[in-house]
Formats: sequence, structure tokens, C-alpha cells
Amino acid sequence: MTATDTTTHGEGRSSAPPSGPQAAPSASPSGAPAPRPVRVLSFSQRLSRWDLRLSPYLYISPFFILFAIVGLFPIAYTAVISFMDWDQIRRSGEFIGFDQYVWILTQPKFWIALRNTFSIFLLSSVPQLILAMFIAVMLDKHIRAKTFWRMSALLPYVVAPVAVGLIFNAMFADQSGVVNGWLGFFGIGPIPWHVEPFWSHVAIASMVNYRWTGYNALILLAAMQAIPRDYYEAATVDGAGTWRQFWSITLPSLKPTLIFVIITSTIGGLQIFDEPRMFDQFGRGGAGQQWLTITLYLYDIGWGEWNFGRAAAMAWILFLIILAIGLVNLIVTRSLVRDEGARGMRPSRAERRAALRAQRKEVAR
Repeated sequence: MTATDTTTHGEGRSSAPPSGPQAAPSASPSGAPAPRPVRVLSFSQRLSRWDLRLSPYLYISPFFILFAIVGLFPIAYTAVISFMDWDQIRRSGEFIGFDQYVWILTQPKFWIALRNTFSIFLLSSVPQLILAMFIAVMLDKHIRAKTFWRMSALLPYVVAPVAVGLIFNAMFADQSGVVNGWLGFFGIGPIPWHVEPFWSHVAIASMVNYRWTGYNALILLAAMQAIPRDYYEAATVDGAGTWRQFWSITLPSLKPTLIFVIITSTIGGLQIFDEPRMFDQFGRGGAGQQWLTITLYLYDIGWGEWNFGRAAAMAWILFLIILAIGLVNLIVTRSLVRDEGARGMRPSRAERRAALRAQRKEVAR
């Protein structure tokens, strides 16, 4: 082979387009890159994509379907009935507008029931949350038989409300009650639990606290155990005491759980029904409406007087009251419980939004 042949053969090798994974995309005669071929997805690939996108919604759909049937429909049905003079037997009524709401708001009995409801709610919810927090802190310590004490705290919640009402009704009897017997042992005269409004509210609130304190304590305990122990160790090294650790670490870290517990306690406290109904043998809120609550009054209007239009209107008034009190509780809890203990644990909402915008710009670039 001559040098000319060798040169020509080398030039032929060098002029050949490279092949393999590093090959450059072919260009059109005008110099622009050729368009990529359209990828056609098979039916199985499209089905896989649909499954990936729709399966989460299908998994959670049973709850929303059931809630729409047994939740949203009764709510909408009650809202319609509240504006009508409804006849439950004929299942028909005449539209009268806001007359049912005006009638309820002009009844002195409604305002007595509202006062009693708020009184029982305050006497039950505030001590209940304080005691639940204390029990949760004690159960979070290194004590023996933790499981036994935690189960003991939950046992009152398992007891039926009717049984609790019957037991406490006997305990707070005016003449032969166990509580008045204990007070007499200390030289205190008997208290008229079923006569005086305040003392009847205290007795009913004690039933509520008995049933729900342990339940809320276990919820707070679960949130406390999710707090990293490194924070407490670092605080101990820095010289922080038990109270300082609770105020600066435990309480701020429990903020979401506290909001949940306070709102649920508000809803349950304003809807209290079983305890006042079982406080005596009549279940009408006392001879002088000493412990008549809104739900008891609602029940008496609906099933005692068979006026379901007024009962529906009162249910919506109670819903608006609970909504307003819940929003107030949310604002107060957010302002009182600081976020100092949670700083550095997770970015704020503004920081997360800024990071998301920066990530989108980087992807677009």
C-alpha cells in the first residue's frame, strides 16, 4: 500500500460520522436539527399513567362519597327546613324565610340555655385541658408501668355516657349523695346540686372532665413523644430547668396538637347533651332550666313539640356559634403559644414558597 492510499484511507476514516452514544444529532439540509420522532404510547403505558394519577383519588373516594351521603346531604336538608314551616308527617312545608330564626332569638329560654351551655363549657374545658397537659407531662417521664398508667387514663373514655350520668347523678344527689357525705365529714354543709345553677354546672362539668381528660392527655402525650430528645439534652446542658424546657420546647412544639385539642373540646363542650340529660330522671334541664343546654332545648323543640323547622334553625345557630368560638380559639392559641421552640426545625411558609419559586426557575432555565 502506498502513502497516497494510506492518506486517502485515513481521510476516509476521519470524514466518517461518529457513531455510538456520543453521536451528534443529524441536521437538516438547512442546518437546523431534525425534529425528534413522536413517541407513541401503547395502551398499557397509558393505563399505567392513568393508574398513577387516578389511584390516589380512588383510594380516598369512599370517605368522601359516604360523607356526601350521611354528612353533606343532612346539612343541606336541615338548611332548607330551617327556612320553612315544616310538617314532618307530610314531608312538606311552607317557606317563611327567617321567621324561625327570629322566633328562637326572641325566646328567653334560648338565652338561658346559651348561658348554661357556655358556663358548663368553661367549667369543663379549661380545667380539662390543664389537667390533661399535667397528666401527659407525668406520663412522658421515666416511670414504671407506663402502659398500665396510659391505659388507666383512657378507661373513663370507654365507659358509656349514660352509665357515667347515672353514677354521677347518684354521687351528686342532694340528700343522700356521696359527695355531700364527704363534705359533711369535713364540716361543710350539703350543696343543692340539683337546685342551684352554678353547682349543677359544676356537677355536669365533672362528668365531662371524667370522660375526656384521659383522652386528651393521650393525644398530648403522643405529640410530646414526637419531640426530639436532643432539644431537652441541649437545654439541660445550657442550664435550663424543667419549667423553662416545658415553656420553651414542649409548649411551642405542641402548638398544632393544642389547636386540635382546643377546637375539638370547644365543639364537644358546646354540643353537650348526654350528661345534662342524665343528670335527673326527667331529662328536661331542671325544673327551672338550671342546666338546660342548647342541644337539650333543640331536642325538646324537635321531638317534644315536633317543630322540626325551629329545631333546624336552632341547629344552624349552634353551628354558627361553634364556628365563631372555634375561630376565636384558633387566633388566641396561635398568639399565646409561641414558635420559638420550633425555629430551625422547619422553614416558614414564606421560605418554602421562595424555595419553590427558585426551584421552578432553575428547572425552566
